Amino acid sequence: MVEGTVLITGAAGRVGGFLRPWLRAAGWRLRLLDVAPLSTVDGEEYVEASVTDEDAMREASDGVDAVVHLAGFAGERPWPDILHTNINGTWCVLETARAAGVPRVVLASSNHATGFTERDAEPLADNLFPRPDTYYGVSKVTMEALGSLYADRHGMDVVCLRIGTCRELPHDVRALSTWLSPDDAGRLVHAALTTLSPGFRVVWGVSANTRRWWSTAGGDAIGFHPRDDAEVHADQVPAEADPPSSRVGGEWARRH
Repeated sequence: MVEGTVLITGAAGRVGGFLRPWLRAAGWRLRLLDVAPLSTVDGEEYVEASVTDEDAMREASDGVDAVVHLAGFAGERPWPDILHTNINGTWCVLETARAAGVPRVVLASSNHATGFTERDAEPLADNLFPRPDTYYGVSKVTMEALGSLYADRHGMDVVCLRIGTCRELPHDVRALSTWLSPDDAGRLVHAALTTLSPGFRVVWGVSANTRRWWSTAGGDAIGFHPRDDAEVHADQVPAEADPPSSRVGGEWARRH
């Protein structure tokens, strides 16, 4: 069993809810940070704070072995909101982790960092060049760039997870390719927390889907071996009149 404490930012969100029981079962103690209230169980503690509050983040980072950064807007918002919460918040997480001597940070990036990429060259590499589809996608590109800086300048281990569609079940045709199941999300983050000396890495966060677009190389390198396949649920996914977008970001990657 693993022994250590992980700070999870944005712990009240959907992905945080998936990760909490999985990481507790793996032996991690959890410090949960969010602006939204949440209840805790044995092995957890709650900190009510924003990732943009440097003093609160410095205190929350003290004594932890790793940070899993999930906090931020999970979809498109006006630029000032994205800049303040997603971009400045990520800087605050990394800077306070560095100041506290936290050796490892796992960053929840997104496939939308590459959303305008066409899917004609498959499987797409983990380090696919950024082509964000939204301000939200730009925030994830910036997240990865900040992670790279802190890994190179300060010697921290930083693993960026380009997460696909992390939901209980795939909900549309695109998700049959991009789905990350709750259990595979736990396996992914646990691998990112325990792999030996990763330095800076970018890894696709996706299950073992039959229709998967993305390479398995990055996951293999950190010991992430997904087990779930969205195809099991394909007969429950509504048919669509039009074929899914050929771009990674799907409907988010529209020209206006």
